[in-house]
Amino acid sequence: MQLFIGGACAGKRDLVAARFPDAAWSRVDEAGLEGCEKDLRSGAVRVLTGWTDWLEAVLADESDDDRLRARLVAALDRLRDAEREARGETVLILPEMGRGIVPMDAADRRLRDLAGWLAQDAAARAESVWYVRHGLARRL
Repeated sequence: MQLFIGGACAGKRDLVAARFPDAAWSRVDEAGLEGCEKDLRSGAVRVLTGWTDWLEAVLADESDDDRLRARLVAALDRLRDAEREARGETVLILPEMGRGIVPMDAADRRLRDLAGWLAQDAAARAESVWYVRHGLARRL
């Protein structure tokens, strides 16, 4: 699993498209993270985007943040296991939110917190993490 993370319009999608020209792209907000591990074909590269819309929908359905984070961790583990079993590659493109700014609205704070937890948990499971800014990628 590889993780590309950066702010809006940082160039993440372009960099991933150039590095993985034959990859199949999927939006998490359409299938949900729980179903994404089923789509990986043997030896294929799959790119997952659409995290913000999906996170907003998940937040609306779940009020317990600890249970929600545990659900995210379990889904990431299943995704990593499916990747290993298929001998494929999964590339996550995650948004970086907040940069230390605390939103006034409680729903916006929850979204920023969940996005941060997702990024931390995905980074802990990724073989490589790339920070993208101004179209440049740096491996962390």
